[in-house]
Amino acid sequence: MAGMTDTNEQAPARASQSRVRTPPAWAVLLAACAGQFLVVLDMSVVNVALPAIRADLGMAESGLQWVVNAYAITFAGLLLLGGRAADLFGRKRVFLAGLALFTAASLAGGLADGPGMLIAARAVQGIGAAVLSPATLTILTTAFPEGPARTRAIGTWTAVGAGGGAAGGLVGGLLTEHLSWRWVLLVNVPIGALVLVVAALWLAEGRSGSGRRLDVLGSVLVTGGVAALAYGIVQTEAHGWTSAASLVPLIGGLVLLAAFVAAEARVHEPLVPLGLFRIRSVSAANAILLICGPALMATWYFLSLYMQNVLHYSPVQAGLSFLPHTIAVIAGSKAAPRLMARFGPRTVAAAGALIATAALLWQATITADGTFLSVILGPGALTMLGAGLLMTPVSEAGVTGVAAADQGLVAGALNTSRQLGGALGLTVLATAAASRTGTGTGAEALTSGYALTFVLCAVFMAAGAAMVALLPRPGGTPGTTAA
Repeated sequence: MAGMTDTNEQAPARASQSRVRTPPAWAVLLAACAGQFLVVLDMSVVNVALPAIRADLGMAESGLQWVVNAYAITFAGLLLLGGRAADLFGRKRVFLAGLALFTAASLAGGLADGPGMLIAARAVQGIGAAVLSPATLTILTTAFPEGPARTRAIGTWTAVGAGGGAAGGLVGGLLTEHLSWRWVLLVNVPIGALVLVVAALWLAEGRSGSGRRLDVLGSVLVTGGVAALAYGIVQTEAHGWTSAASLVPLIGGLVLLAAFVAAEARVHEPLVPLGLFRIRSVSAANAILLICGPALMATWYFLSLYMQNVLHYSPVQAGLSFLPHTIAVIAGSKAAPRLMARFGPRTVAAAGALIATAALLWQATITADGTFLSVILGPGALTMLGAGLLMTPVSEAGVTGVAAADQGLVAGALNTSRQLGGALGLTVLATAAASRTGTGTGAEALTSGYALTFVLCAVFMAAGAAMVALLPRPGGTPGTTAA
């Protein structure tokens, strides 16, 4: 496996012989970043539109949460399968298929005439996103060789992805308030169509798993296990950790994942070669994303609640208040490649995590009568600056030393770690906030609960900073892929 090479990564002479046109760097970067932007945007863009959706479609509160959860569960459950599909069936082909499915589902959701159609469309969107997202990173890592060019490309990809998450609240608020909640989904259609045209015209096909078969048993076990785990995590918010509604899917998910690991050790052509995780850069990057995911996801979530429930901001005001955070995370992501060249990736990642830790402790000083300048701008923007500095070197480390045949799979694993870590951590933090708040509904009680979550976020981020030491040193050998 390690010896396999990608037809898109041959020398120019061999590329000309095979008559494969080398795609321009701008087209590769545009397609990959636009695809990732759409995937991340749709994780949060519907949140502020939920009241309007409920009023228009007559949805119950219990059904409303599935507008969000249907996307999150299918996305998390199919990421590894989507990543392996890109390796086996062609990165361009899988990218186009995922983007087409995502775009079509967005159209169906925007035109939904009832709750069932909307939830089904969101589930299909999640499937498209799971196919599309790993392919975006794989396209970059196979088009740009290891070195400064790849680092800059990953920095841009990270910045755009983070910007998509940050922009979700603002975009959703503006579209809902000035057009309709339907445009929260319909806006994906023209963007998706444009990216499809660019990708179809300019991207070159490439795959590294020719002749290999898809591990059907492994695919079913890991998809079922991750989806069950994600579903169980979602259920804890409404039913608690000890209820049957939460415990059954959580335990079932863990059993399926254990069966998946056992099966992969015996299959001749596994979905996930377990030897991949003996590569130090891969295992360390996944661990860091798993532990830092809660801090990054929860920061947006609880700060948004604080602004709307305590400071009484409108959805649009809350979205606009996140603009400095968006600028900061993009600035950190774009500055990271230059700093990595000078100080090394481990130093930059550790500095970013420590900056974010300090900023989160500052964020925990929020008060019930806080203002934008006193409790939102400074600590929030500094947290996102640190996150940008952290994510670029970690994302690059996660694919360093991995054979081309496994790039899509590793990209899927990185996304899975980030999503599962964020979902599990967010549920834990929400439970902690509710325990601190108790039955209180006033500004002081709510602020106390939110402040606790930021302290816990700082603990997660500090643990991530300690894990940065596990990343290989510059010039070190990250390992080789086991067959």
